[in-house]
Amino acid sequence: MSNTYQSSSRSVPRTIATAALAALVAAGCGTGTTAPVDAAIAVDVALGDVSINKVPFLVAADAGLYAKHGLDVHQFITPGAAADARNSGVVVPPENVRQDIGAAPIAAGGGVHRVIIATHEGVVRSHIIAPASIASVEGLKGRRIGYSGTGTVTHFGLLSFVRKMGWTPERDVTLVEGGSSLDAITEGKVDAAMASALLVALAPTRGLRPLVDLGEHQFPLAGSGIMAERDWLAANRDTATRFVRAAVDAVALMKRDRAVVNAALAKWFNITDATTQEGMYTVVAGLPDKPSPSVAGIEAMMQLYDTPAMRQRRAEEFYDATIVEELDRAGYFNAR
Repeated sequence: MSNTYQSSSRSVPRTIATAALAALVAAGCGTGTTAPVDAAIAVDVALGDVSINKVPFLVAADAGLYAKHGLDVHQFITPGAAADARNSGVVVPPENVRQDIGAAPIAAGGGVHRVIIATHEGVVRSHIIAPASIASVEGLKGRRIGYSGTGTVTHFGLLSFVRKMGWTPERDVTLVEGGSSLDAITEGKVDAAMASALLVALAPTRGLRPLVDLGEHQFPLAGSGIMAERDWLAANRDTATRFVRAAVDAVALMKRDRAVVNAALAKWFNITDATTQEGMYTVVAGLPDKPSPSVAGIEAMMQLYDTPAMRQRRAEEFYDATIVEELDRAGYFNAR
């Protein structure tokens, strides 16, 4: 994401393939048996934003869960995601950053040719953070509110909230693209900002606080899950299934053992402050044990980002629930 801050009142002029999928946070799929270690299947995974929703994939790597399921996963954080985190004071170790040139078949952060196979965030859980000078929700009216990028989870959540309040963008509030960071608020580029659990945890260090919990509104969302490139998925369902199983195992482990979460935050995101780690861990309990694709979330995004081109598409084009369904029939989620 660029560091340029600009106002935007546009509803998204893109097809659901780019708008909704960019707003989903994701990674892998399928069914199959565990392969021996000497036959590990190599697969690249592009992680999106620096957030607690990516930690299951980090834990899967560090705890040997990918290897357990016969995978040799090479995953990385994109430069844009690392830059966004830096605007809030989080410096991702450079060895964990790599450009996604479109070759990674599994991604956590969007892609036009990828299909959703699992969802870790079925409702918007973001907050709006603000300084103490904005004392109430009504105090946001007439203000500049930052979000990360058009078509992202923060953009979708903010538009949903603005509509819920009966406000009109650019008349009642100004939506600022590239403004979802602590720096954007403290440098006076926005008055408030959409925030993930990471920013909510860091907010007090800048004299900021969560003002609105969008989770209370239960806005449906197809976010933070697992996505795979369509053609690759068709040819590699066994590999995709192994990946999903490893991610499911990681969520279960995270709920049992906070130490593995803290270790992953320190290693991959350079987040070592105990208070920040504690704040981020509060989200873990809400991660689903069975990450079924959020059809309601996809449909909600299609309605919010309504365009003539989008009306030519169907929600079924953007997800594949069969891998989670197969694992469910096999009782995989009951054993966690």
